[in-house]
Amino acid sequence: MSSPNFVALIPAAGAGTRMGEATPKQYLPIAGKPMLQHVMDTFCAAPIIAQVVVVVSAEDAYIEQLTLPARCRVLRCGGATRQQSVTNGLLALAGQLNADDWVLVHDAARPGLTVALIEKLIACVRDDAVGGLLAMPVVDTIKQSDGDGRSLRTVARDSLWAAQTPQMFRYERLLDALQRAVNITDEASAIEALGLQPKLVEGSVRNFKVTLPEDVLLAELHLKGHA
Repeated sequence: MSSPNFVALIPAAGAGTRMGEATPKQYLPIAGKPMLQHVMDTFCAAPIIAQVVVVVSAEDAYIEQLTLPARCRVLRCGGATRQQSVTNGLLALAGQLNADDWVLVHDAARPGLTVALIEKLIACVRDDAVGGLLAMPVVDTIKQSDGDGRSLRTVARDSLWAAQTPQMFRYERLLDALQRAVNITDEASAIEALGLQPKLVEGSVRNFKVTLPEDVLLAELHLKGHA
């Protein structure tokens, strides 16, 4: 039996409204090129990744301005949510991937990903029965709010992790989990809804998600090696 392939899937159909920009945030320039270009280039620099699939909306007018590296292709089947975009991308790959191929889903707005992090995740998860994801142990004190801006209690952080991406699961299981799931925010939560426990692999502070305007400068510092 042949060894499973490792495929990167990047959902990039979001509008990124919290950035306050007309241009979707995945196309905003950081350290000389769009965020999405950084992500594509990083995956394509990892020899173990067989192909990189970028899922954009059907009306995306920006993707053609990017340089598609070898082993990278675009699918115009993005949905209104991350879950829909990933599910549509997986469905579009039906017949091209085997059930046990690994899919690494990564946020287009995490340009700080490195080849070393990709290789670390794969090394730690490739023999796992469930799959796993990059994540960071929570170090800040966490407060639970009452909804009116007042602290109800302090939450014990000993077992808390902040999820990152890539999140790595077998093709068939991931597709099944996403098609069953309701109101999930990442792939790992869909897998958890099946009663399974994804493996947590420590990521990096540089692999954060660019969400607010002030995040852009911090991302640039990391990408330029100044942070």
